[in-house]
Amino acid sequence: MNDILLPVIFVILAIAVIGSLAVLLVRGRRTPPGLYSSPRDPDDQAGVTAHGATSTDVLDSPGGTTTDVLVPDDLSTLDEAPPAPRFDTVEPMQGRLARLRARLVRSNNALGKGLLALLSRDRIDEDVWDEVEETLLMADLGTEPTMELVDALRERVKVAGSRNPAEVKDMLREELVKLVDPSMDRSLATQRHADRPAIVMVVGVNGVGKTTTVGKLARALVADDKDVLLGAADTFRAAAAEQLATWGARVGVPTVKSDVDGADPASVAFEAVKAGIEQEVDVVLIDTAGRLQNKVGLMDELGKVKRVVEKQGTVDEVLLVLDATTGQNGLNQARVFAEVVNISGIVLTKLDGTAKGGIVVAIQRSLGVPVKLIGLGEGADDLAAFDAEGFVDALLS
Repeated sequence: MNDILLPVIFVILAIAVIGSLAVLLVRGRRTPPGLYSSPRDPDDQAGVTAHGATSTDVLDSPGGTTTDVLVPDDLSTLDEAPPAPRFDTVEPMQGRLARLRARLVRSNNALGKGLLALLSRDRIDEDVWDEVEETLLMADLGTEPTMELVDALRERVKVAGSRNPAEVKDMLREELVKLVDPSMDRSLATQRHADRPAIVMVVGVNGVGKTTTVGKLARALVADDKDVLLGAADTFRAAAAEQLATWGARVGVPTVKSDVDGADPASVAFEAVKAGIEQEVDVVLIDTAGRLQNKVGLMDELGKVKRVVEKQGTVDEVLLVLDATTGQNGLNQARVFAEVVNISGIVLTKLDGTAKGGIVVAIQRSLGVPVKLIGLGEGADDLAAFDAEGFVDALLS
């Protein structure tokens, strides 16, 4: 009897197992509710959907339509918040000049070493003083400052009667510091007002690194815990707005820009300040188009931008960006811009690439406006606050 029952039981179990497998193959895997996508596109073989879910199995819906079943890679991630955006870590502005000093030393080494070599000779005659004068003029110090420095050194060397290199270097340093003028106010007017942000306009001709300077300045302000908004009022240069927005995005700073090429710069600047007031930011930085000083119409347009912006609040700072390698030509640019928008500070870029460090003195003397920032490289954080004594020390290192 047992010999008959055992085979029958095995057959029944086998049929049951096969039947269960058949049902599973027809119906597919069950998934939690709410994870069904729209009907599968016959041409879509990618198999990947939003939220990291993978389309793998097929389920027959009650209506007979074939739909994708989304099987998340990790169901626990569905309720998690998206990761916070990663922004650049920015070095504070304070102390940058010390870090970048080596670049300034390399570019201006010939100036400092040349002067010290001349003034340390056993006999300093008229020929030596002529060479000192020529060296200073070649460094773009300017005629008047050069005469002042030479006359002062002549008198001091004569009175001291010393050729000690250390003493001569101290004399030269003191006279150069006087010319660079540490008494000038080099602080940036970026303190928020009670009812509005500080407004900073950045101006300059094409090619001096103006938009890049605005981006670097925004980074420095963010490092000082300030909320910043950028205004892309350079609507004439292709991709200028996108370039500025990219700088801002790296540190989480929004940019107000127009999607229309050649839009009214004054309108963009006005909207940027308006947005800054509404969002209660600390500083609004406005990048303007590069203006050629011989284009009267464009210069008038720049004046218009400032007037329109000031309908919402006085512009606190107008920074003129100059390329240090242009030398005395930068002075001509500075004078024209000063007539139009009342420059309050100078940003000297590419100072690491020239031995014409004397342009700092020449510009300040010409305009009565301080150099506030200097660019000493192409890195994102190579913009430094200008310090008179640190600058002179670098020249004479």
